[in-house]
Amino acid sequence: MTPLASGVLASSSWTGHDTRLIMAAVVGVAVIVVLITQLKVHPFLALALGSGVLGAVAGMSLEKMIASFSNGLGMVVASVGVLIALGSMLGKLLAESGGADQIVDTIISKSSARTLPWAMTLIAVLIGLPMFFEIGLVLLVPVVLLVAKRSGRPLMLLGIPALAGLSVLHGLVPPHPGPLVAVSTVKADLGVTLALGLLVAIPTVIIAGPLFGRVAARWVHAEPPAGLMDEVPEEEGDEESTPRRRPGFALTVGTVLLPVVLMLAKAVADVWLDEDGTLRTALDAIGTPLFALLVAVVVAMFTLGLPAGFDRARISTIVAESLPPIASVLLIVGAGGGFKQTLIDAGVGKAITQAANGANISALVLGWLVAVGIRLATGSATVATISAAGIVAPLATGMSSTHTALLVLAIGSGSLFFSHVNDAGFWLVKEFFGMSVGQTIKTWSVMETIISVVSIIFILLLNLVL
Repeated sequence: MTPLASGVLASSSWTGHDTRLIMAAVVGVAVIVVLITQLKVHPFLALALGSGVLGAVAGMSLEKMIASFSNGLGMVVASVGVLIALGSMLGKLLAESGGADQIVDTIISKSSARTLPWAMTLIAVLIGLPMFFEIGLVLLVPVVLLVAKRSGRPLMLLGIPALAGLSVLHGLVPPHPGPLVAVSTVKADLGVTLALGLLVAIPTVIIAGPLFGRVAARWVHAEPPAGLMDEVPEEEGDEESTPRRRPGFALTVGTVLLPVVLMLAKAVADVWLDEDGTLRTALDAIGTPLFALLVAVVVAMFTLGLPAGFDRARISTIVAESLPPIASVLLIVGAGGGFKQTLIDAGVGKAITQAANGANISALVLGWLVAVGIRLATGSATVATISAAGIVAPLATGMSSTHTALLVLAIGSGSLFFSHVNDAGFWLVKEFFGMSVGQTIKTWSVMETIISVVSIIFILLLNLVL
């Protein structure tokens, strides 16, 4: 018998209705898993249907189920949707202006053959901060292939550090969708989460990136597809879309880091400055995620768009083009919020809190385990994060801001565990790097597992000292 089960049985207040609620959650998640993995249903529809099954098994009325799902979807899109849109705008401006290329070329030119893996990690971190994983991957792959070809270094020695940098940011660091939703769901402080996320991310990226890259390069000798390799130096856009000149390196990096700096400044102010002070009030305002990202986008128009030679019409077009690709992300995130709210309104969260308390399981470990299970089943880190956050959110009640932030990070850590054949990222990496399924498992899947395990270890260590 598992510790959780024994704890449940030992709890004198546990009832048959609580058991029904737990079963409802299990059945709801199972329906989502089957719909996504077996029937290839879009995650938005799968989450909506899974919410309905959850509510029906839990005994909710149809009216209450619809209201719960609608309210949850609306709250998440309202709190997170605009942030995702702003992040997409910033990433699009970075890519179209040549700013991303400027970061890459500058760092590569300053690196020796020995330090190239570390350079690739730094490039991935800088480019990955404002961009979704898939976009960052598409941008980085040509760079990795070109650098590997010119330097003669093994492809995995350079590819793994780049992939690790992107993946860690995707799972642990706002303003990426998963961490943002988790912050909203468990009511964590975004600035504290961002600061602790970066603290955990640094050693995790080092271990799973440059260090594991050495091992992966010995395990797998990958050869990228010839057609893809031939296309790397040939990429050219039309005259209108191609930047006439690139923005400067310092200006580009400063623009990318601006929202991070503003949000971190708010977190520091909340800890060290007097609550009624003018400076504290000002930093609290400008460090609000919406304001910080909005400022960064406006600044990027002048520091990235104009130096690239784009006129106002072209900049407006770039911003507009950044929005359609994130429609699916917004729908999935919103449906995850609907599923989360259905869990809460049905009483599942309270039942799981009672079970966890009876079994004496750490909230951080439980959040990580739930996210791991959903990640393995669905293949989606975002679905795993938003679903797990909804399940364990009641455990955050009464926690300090630091420990609530650690709970968000634990969930994000679990959402990265062992990517395999049901994950779109798995196939992207496989095709881009010309590997077999077995080779992709030995490199990408193992790297993802290392990230998940190493990061939860550091999160638990922080929990002991903070």
